[in-house]
This record gives sequence, C-alpha cells and structure tokens, in this order.
Amino acid sequence: MSRMNESVRDWRASGRHLTVGSHQVFVVELGSAAGPPLVIIHGFPGSSHDFAAVAHHLSPDRRVLLIDLLGFGFSDKPRTARYSLFEQADLIESVLSQRGIHRCALLAHDMGDTVVAELLHRHNTGVLGFVPEQVILTNGSIFIDLAQLTLGQRAMLRLPATALPFPLPARLLSRALEQSFAPAAPAPPGAIESLVGLIQRGGGACLLPRQNRYLLERREFQDRWTGGLVEFAGPLTLVWGAHDPIATIAMPERLRELRPQTRVVILPDVGHWPSLEAPELLASRITQELCEPPGSAG
Repeated sequence: MSRMNESVRDWRASGRHLTVGSHQVFVVELGSAAGPPLVIIHGFPGSSHDFAAVAHHLSPDRRVLLIDLLGFGFSDKPRTARYSLFEQADLIESVLSQRGIHRCALLAHDMGDTVVAELLHRHNTGVLGFVPEQVILTNGSIFIDLAQLTLGQRAMLRLPATALPFPLPARLLSRALEQSFAPAAPAPPGAIESLVGLIQRGGGACLLPRQNRYLLERREFQDRWTGGLVEFAGPLTLVWGAHDPIATIAMPERLRELRPQTRVVILPDVGHWPSLEAPELLASRITQELCEPPGSAG
C-alpha cells in the first residue's frame, strides 16, 4: 500500500460516524484547544481527507472538525439521495448540533463554498442553528457563470440524473481529476490515487453524475448564495490558488467588487486544490487569517 493510501487508512481510523437522519456521516475531530472550533467542509468530488495535512498543522492550536458530506468519503452513499446543497447544509447543522458547537469558524473548498453560502444565507436571515464567526473559502465556483468546467463535468451533466448501473472506470476518474490541476501546479504524488479510491468506496463512482447536478442548483440559486456571501457581516477571506483552471481568479475579484471588505489572499503557484498542493502554506495563511482582528481588510 502506498504512503498516500496509508494516509487514507489512518484518516479513517482517526474518525467516527454520527447518525444524521437515516444515514451515517463520517467526522474527524482533532485538537482540543479552548475557543470556537474550525469546521472544514470539502468540495466535489473530494472528502475531508483533502484537508488531512492542513488539519494536522492547525490542530495543535485549535479544535478542528472535518465532515464528509453525504455521498462522499467515508459517509454513506445512498443511490437515491438528491444530494442537494440545501440538504448538505442541513447535514452540517445537524452535526454541529450533535457536537455541541454553537460558534465556529468555517473553512471550505469547491462545492463546500456554496454549502457555506447557504449556511450564511440562513445566518443572515436569523434561522441558522449556530453562529459562523468567520469564514475562509478556498477555490470554488462561487460565481457559476465564471466557472470553466472540466470536460468530465460537462459530460456528466448530459447523463441522466440517476445513479449509474456501473461505476465510472478509475482511469476515467483519474484523467478527469488531472484536468482540475493546472499545468503549473500538477497533482502531488499519490493525490489522485487517494481521491479516486475514496470516490470508489461504497459505490460512489456510480453517483458522480447525480451529485454533479449541484451545478444546476448552483445556477438556479446564484442570487441567494451570492447574497449569503455579500451580506455576511463577519470576517470573510478568500484564499485562492492563482492557477485554478476551473474556479478562475476572476471569482475572488468579483466578490471583492461586490463586498469591498472581503480579504483576498492569492497563492501564486497553486491551482484548484490548495489543501493538497500546498497544505503547509494554506495552514499558515489560515492561521494568520484566524488571528486577524475582525473587520480588517486587505
């Protein structure tokens, strides 16, 4: 077994499952420092393991909670679930309630950015079950009209919105994931192998076309989720890989135009996956942002 696969195995051993509705949801909790924890929400088609190295860098100084969204990683992967972003936000609320978390910082990537946008919409309208004190987003299609979708994502949108009768081949998955890493920031050794392995677990490779429909939901509710970000009164930072071929650098630029107090940190030699490509750098920037006084802008 390769080093990265050993990392996945160790990650599974470090977590546990919580019951959310009729499903089992995988969570990892690291650190035990006092104060509001950092809650990490991964993207599509990844899992909490994407942030394993980042979390280990951060956990000596704070409590860190990582969650596998329904259908991803080590969480249940029901074939008939809708995989709506609204339901994923419900899942986050349920997990935080079970863990007694009433205030926290949120860190997200890719699809997770939009789950956070929904949580912020609920917070802004006074119906969220916890207080997001600070938000840090990494590369994700927060403005879907600016997204440069991969060939694989576009192809999956043409497939029926049902689970496939057969799993997508590992070779096809690997090739599609490679397209999400920029030529200037290729995938680190073992990263794609680990991503594919966690996608395949529990029949997940049959679900990708169904899960990928979140992009259509993203278009339908763009105004709601843009408002969630723009109207959030707390500190909001975008830490963005400059060489992302999907969630281009135009996205943080647009959000800062709409919300001038937004902090934008550009990682010049990083692509779509900052947590995999530059975990130490990302952890350092997160630590710096979490220590910034509320309301500061850069």
